[in-house]
Amino acid sequence: MRFSWLLLFVILLVLFLLNLWLGSVAIPPDETLTILLGGTPSEIVWKDIVLDFRLSKTLTCVFAGSALSVSGLLMQTLFRNPLAGPDVLGLSSGASLFVAITVMAGIPIFFTGPYAIVLAACLGCIAVFLIMLAVAQRLRDNASLLIVGLMVGAGTSSLVSVLQFISRAEDQQYYLVWTFGSMGNLNWNEVIILALVTVTGATLAFLLIKALNAWLLGDTYARSLGINPGHTRILIIISTCLLTGVVTALCGPIAFVGLAVPHLTRIVIKSSSHKLLLPGVMMTGASFMLACDSIAQLPGMAMVLPINAITALVGAPVVIWVIIRAKKIWV
Repeated sequence: MRFSWLLLFVILLVLFLLNLWLGSVAIPPDETLTILLGGTPSEIVWKDIVLDFRLSKTLTCVFAGSALSVSGLLMQTLFRNPLAGPDVLGLSSGASLFVAITVMAGIPIFFTGPYAIVLAACLGCIAVFLIMLAVAQRLRDNASLLIVGLMVGAGTSSLVSVLQFISRAEDQQYYLVWTFGSMGNLNWNEVIILALVTVTGATLAFLLIKALNAWLLGDTYARSLGINPGHTRILIIISTCLLTGVVTALCGPIAFVGLAVPHLTRIVIKSSSHKLLLPGVMMTGASFMLACDSIAQLPGMAMVLPINAITALVGAPVVIWVIIRAKKIWV
């Protein structure tokens, strides 16, 4: 077990440094370390590149990957389904709908400006969250909640399709670029917001460790341990909404991370205990996002690939593998 944790830490550290090193501007690794340690590099401009752009992007990858991975684990535990992910509650779809209304229908949410898209995505996530929270209080079985979440996602996707059909080509292109996702557009204030919300959502998840472990064995067993399934379900949804909502609002809808990472973590940490899985998926999720962003950088080139394309290319084979071996890896 110690080797597993050491392996996860080393992979995370290597990918963290690699992500800082790679980019359109070639900066030697030793100069990058010098900058991080507070020294003065050979080229002053390198310090601005590393501290003002690359470091914020790297930290965004760490927090976004951790947040989506924890929310994915929570959803897989809540629904006891290895193919559940943070999207099953329709949060990303809600954010996409409000962004589409802002961009393609020309209806600004409260105000226009650089934060209009972020605000629209936040309001979309909150709206779907309130709907799912109300549904969770009325429905007592997770299967019905899962179906409602999928239907909400389908309904919002249909509305987005209508807006795309009637909107201008320029607006469609702007919306399409947003759906690709991005790790490099956040300023330091936004990175701090992402970090605070991620820590808050993850802390709530850690407080639910006992309930999550009992949840795996069914509602009856959970009740025998003095756990209120309805109360726990709502807290799990709140944690998931916080984690997924902030990433979607600030970085765009990032797919496959929350679905694939929990299974990758179980390969290294052979345990079903959330006391081990939660910190494990946070480290693995951060590493996964750093690796995908490093690939998207196309080292040595000015072009940057959409992060969603890379996460799908890496995550899709994992999902296929999960389907094939579901009975062997799911406890």
